[in-house]
Amino acid sequence: EVHLVESGGGSVQAGGSLTLSCEVSGYTSNNYCMGWFCQILGNDREGVATIDSDGSSTYANSVKGRFTVSKDNAKNILYLQMNDLKSDDTAMDYCGAESPGACSKVAGLLHSAYVTYWGQGTQVTVSS
Repeated sequence: EVHLVESGGGSVQAGGSLTLSCEVSGYTSNNYCMGWFCQILGNDREGVATIDSDGSSTYANSVKGRFTVSKDNAKNILYLQMNDLKSDDTAMDYCGAESPGACSKVAGLLHSAYVTYWGQGTQVTVSS
């Protein structure tokens, strides 16, 4: 059974940094498409960053140059380093994963409607 567990969210002031982690169990993460998503209450989950099995990554325009997605294949952990945080980054953040061959993307980002596996989410709050 596949499990994703996020951690690392919290409250920071604008300009601060956070590192989110997503521990993966039940499969080998290096074979899956994985990504980070954000969701504001009442809205759909939006792709923030996607990392493919070959390590290549894609970012939403709003986070380019500020966020970095990476994964430790040995530990089966996905990370999101978030720098220069802005109040608009306030959201519930989720990691998601999709099995090889079933990854559906828009502009290089995993599409949330087609992601099979989700974590429980971690809240990021940025105060100005």
